[in-house]
Amino acid sequence: MSSLPSQPIKLKGSNFTLSVLHLYDPRPEVIRQALEKKMREAPGFLENAPIVINVALLPQNTNWLALRWAVRSVGLRIIGVNGYCDAQRMKLIQAGLPLFSEGQHKKDEKKSEAVNFPAESTTKTRVINAPVRSGQQVCAPCDLVVIGNVSAGAEVIADGNIHIYGKLRGRALAGASGNIQTNIFCMVLDAELVSIAGTYWLKEHIDEKYMGKAVRLHLLGDALKIELLNPNL
Repeated sequence: MSSLPSQPIKLKGSNFTLSVLHLYDPRPEVIRQALEKKMREAPGFLENAPIVINVALLPQNTNWLALRWAVRSVGLRIIGVNGYCDAQRMKLIQAGLPLFSEGQHKKDEKKSEAVNFPAESTTKTRVINAPVRSGQQVCAPCDLVVIGNVSAGAEVIADGNIHIYGKLRGRALAGASGNIQTNIFCMVLDAELVSIAGTYWLKEHIDEKYMGKAVRLHLLGDALKIELLNPNL
């Protein structure tokens, strides 16, 4: 019989790619219906998905228990909350919602951004001079430029535009804070998911004629639009 390990458990740090659900309406039924619509559009992508919910734009008197039920009722798994303020903290804990420390008061968020993106705070562009590999996530509170490929299983997220000077095989989410004027540009499109201000396409939604091409994606009304950057090629 093999001997048992001296310690039954061990805690290790790790990195995971997670989707953040930004909530703009405090009414649980409205949120539930919106999520059900998204689930019908992409059941395989969202079913039992672990998510973080961002509550920065919700009022302090939000019914957190009801909101938690609305999100969980469609099959999503809430693993954390960010974007909350000190006045909301205790009510979120009482509702059984786990808190992410980086989502505390806006002053803390600004401080974190200054640490993580010191150069971009003045240029309003973050430049990544390397490929983004599978399992990595790159976020920017500004425009994001990637000099290289974005591999399958990788994710790039920006509040502004996203420029990829390489092949996009992973996920690209522009206008993450809700800016509908943003764009995604890439030299070679082969994406798992593209999103502008929360409106997204999975790979199967993208017309085959654009795959492998240099393209621009943007919003036209409430719908995503895609066009070739070099239509004559």
